[in-house]
Amino acid sequence: MGESKAINLRTVDLRGQKFDSATVNRLVPRATVDVNQAITQISELLEDVRIRGDQAVVDVTKLRDGVDPTPIRVSQEELKRALAELKPELRKAIEESIERVFRVSRENLPQGTSVTLGNGAVVRQRWQPVDSVGLYVPGGKAVYPSSVIMNVVPAQVAGVPRLAVASPAQKDFNGRPHPTVLATAALLGVEDVYCMGGPAAIAAFAYGLPQIDFAPVSLVTGPGNIYVAAAKRALRGTIGIDSEAGTTEILILADASANARYIAFDLVSQAEHDEAAASVLVTNSVELANAVINDLGEIAGKTLHATRVQAALEGQQSAVVLVDDLSAATQFANFYATEHLELHTESNEATLGQITNAGAIFMGDYSPVSLGDYMAGSSHVLPTGQATKFSSGLGVHSFMRAQQVIDYNRAGLAEIADLVANFAEAEGLPAHGEAITARFDQ
Repeated sequence: MGESKAINLRTVDLRGQKFDSATVNRLVPRATVDVNQAITQISELLEDVRIRGDQAVVDVTKLRDGVDPTPIRVSQEELKRALAELKPELRKAIEESIERVFRVSRENLPQGTSVTLGNGAVVRQRWQPVDSVGLYVPGGKAVYPSSVIMNVVPAQVAGVPRLAVASPAQKDFNGRPHPTVLATAALLGVEDVYCMGGPAAIAAFAYGLPQIDFAPVSLVTGPGNIYVAAAKRALRGTIGIDSEAGTTEILILADASANARYIAFDLVSQAEHDEAAASVLVTNSVELANAVINDLGEIAGKTLHATRVQAALEGQQSAVVLVDDLSAATQFANFYATEHLELHTESNEATLGQITNAGAIFMGDYSPVSLGDYMAGSSHVLPTGQATKFSSGLGVHSFMRAQQVIDYNRAGLAEIADLVANFAEAEGLPAHGEAITARFDQ
């Protein structure tokens, strides 16, 4: 660990200024990523997996990671051994996280509806689980048993009949997925686990690996790097996807009542993920801003990944933003549309009422983002890069489809038969109307 060191977290002063979404995201841009460029780089690999299947997965893993991932399918013995070797205190934490996510997911199960529109005219909506899901658990700079939980549990609660987990081969573990990932899958009763990572894994989910009797899946979920996001974008349509989750981001909205030290710790916690992570504080208090910046030097300098944290905090994607008042702060937050939003204000409930765009919202001193990463019961698989303006985080709903069931009898159809015929005639599709009126011809 390092020593206390000044952090050059830049300040963006918007006091006395009006701003819009374009201005906000220009002044505090996410780290530069070009998914389309990444698609160009991986397109040959995706096609190779489609044509050569498991051998393409093995070859690219050997080339890029320096390990042989065979056998690609993780054996039941490996899963059992990983679970048996799991440290008791970690197992307890994982089991508690599983239970909390199960409870939240069960309560969030979508409910069907039935609407009676007339005598013998009923439209129902029911929810059906997708038939198969590929759940991606990344490797890289950290190990993510928490991502196993966040992906698997809501899929199980939704009733998905076939679940397959993929996680990258790890050089430190003889070319196998991280044992804690395997142990978590075993705790959840997942038997289909595969040693494959990156865009090759997404392609395998999309096209299947017939050589090892692995059939394609219908939906792929889970976070990953830019190349995983690129593969998901490129293969969308062949598979369904949850989102193109990018590098983590946190925006903390705070006033003079906030605890500066807690805020500094929370900014560092997300910067720990990646040099491209975004850590942003928006406040109307210069005193708070200065106190946070002062605390950052000590906290960031002493943390394990100090170099990574410093790079993230000093990057273009991180900043302290000064605004006139809380109204301007909430406006900024909605324009920025962050993945993780923390509220540290005198009245968090009142502030919450003004928030429209955020992946997950953390209320007050004792609801830090890192709680949501592991144990809150909420999901940590959330939209990034302004995607909260049109999408939501992973949950039980992500694994289900709404289906409408139309159930009219003769009387119900007769009541509107002429109206349908008139509609069809106006659209130049008379056969549509005839399909209705034919049922009433004598």
